[in-house]
Amino acid sequence: MTVSLPRVVVLISGRGSNLAAILGADLPLQVVAVISNRPGAPGLELATGRGIPVALLSADEYPDRDDYDDRLRALIDLHEPNLVVLAGFMRILSPSLVRHYARRMLNIHPSLLPAFTGLHTHRRALDGAVAVHGCTVHFVTEELDGGPIVAQGVVPVLPSDDEAQLAQRVLAMEHRLFPMVLRAWAEGRLTWEGERPLLRRADGTPGERWLGLDPS
Repeated sequence: MTVSLPRVVVLISGRGSNLAAILGADLPLQVVAVISNRPGAPGLELATGRGIPVALLSADEYPDRDDYDDRLRALIDLHEPNLVVLAGFMRILSPSLVRHYARRMLNIHPSLLPAFTGLHTHRRALDGAVAVHGCTVHFVTEELDGGPIVAQGVVPVLPSDDEAQLAQRVLAMEHRLFPMVLRAWAEGRLTWEGERPLLRRADGTPGERWLGLDPS
């Protein structure tokens, strides 16, 4: 008897390092398509090499934002996903598109939300002289980087850090955190308690919502 794995569409804009981490984690899910908004995104080649269907939807071809998002929604829905994953997708989505995938769209953001929403998070963390930094997996809502938080990964900010060093440390944590969350989702251990996402362990008890300090 063939077991049907939950279906995931991944949206990317660049190199696809989080996509690579997801594909390399042997998760109980199937990535059924990878879509990019940027031509030449290396992540598309990565997906093609794994036999995953890919699509490019360049914003240059759709100057009207609503037209773009209508086409994006059609592309995604063609693959009938159970979940849409934003893995470095550098584009703000329209409210109607976000509502269409309510509680079915996850994003990873390179900061400990609600701190440092938007861009240039590592530079702002250094400018703010914070002691810790990290990344957040959250459900996507109409509020930019403001959706319900699922889990966070925390890394130290070292006195010797520059922006590139801190970014690399956070990225390594992203590569641990996102597969962890997606495994919980695929195994039915990411549920909702009212308006709050809840991670559970295999035995049904509440699980950790963060990965701790990691100096590597």
